[in-house]
Amino acid sequence: MIILIKLILAHLLGDFVFQPRKWVAAKERKKMGAYQLYLHLLVHGLLLMLLVADIDFWPYALGITMAHGLIDLIKLYAQNEQSRRYWFFIDQSGHFLTLLVAVWYYDHSLFDWIFQLRDKHWLAATIFVFLSLPSSVIIKTIISRWNPLPDDHSASLDKAGQYIGILERWFVFVFIMAGRWEAIGFLVAAKSVFRFGDLRQSKDRKLTEYILIGTLLSFVLAILSGWMYDQF
Repeated sequence: MIILIKLILAHLLGDFVFQPRKWVAAKERKKMGAYQLYLHLLVHGLLLMLLVADIDFWPYALGITMAHGLIDLIKLYAQNEQSRRYWFFIDQSGHFLTLLVAVWYYDHSLFDWIFQLRDKHWLAATIFVFLSLPSSVIIKTIISRWNPLPDDHSASLDKAGQYIGILERWFVFVFIMAGRWEAIGFLVAAKSVFRFGDLRQSKDRKLTEYILIGTLLSFVLAILSGWMYDQF
């Protein structure tokens, strides 16, 4: 189970944290001809070997990296502006399935002790990474079909909403780890107070619904992650 969590952590770091937006744009534009694609795969392979820290794992790391590249290429050539959101989830599901298959071949006893995790620090680290940029991308992808925000964002700090969402999810997760579920209610109330004035002044129902959906998704991801942590 520890191996699986390390592989998931490597994937989250490689696909979201250590992959600049300009790499993604270059891959979408040039596809197989983009050198950024191969740098991305190299980062993935290095992260896999670094986190697993077992030289004998290299054939599996190579297989995972090659499968990752193949899945990315399928998405790059198959997606368009209308299907981009769906291909994001197909792509991530394919990567996760690849990790499961790799761990199954590496250790057939995976499903015998999958619920016997003891080193929860690996799980906590993986959840913290998941609740940062990966969750932001997931939420943005889900609500991308609605965009009532004005084109001019000069009145708002650059990426302020993204960082607020990351911080609130981290707070929720820490509260759950500490067993202080009631603190989540105070966090929701505090955010509602700050948001109430802006939403009331805007008198824009679509904007209110848009922000509400994003906020609820953010809290749901954090609470589910905290619940999963408690189950182990």
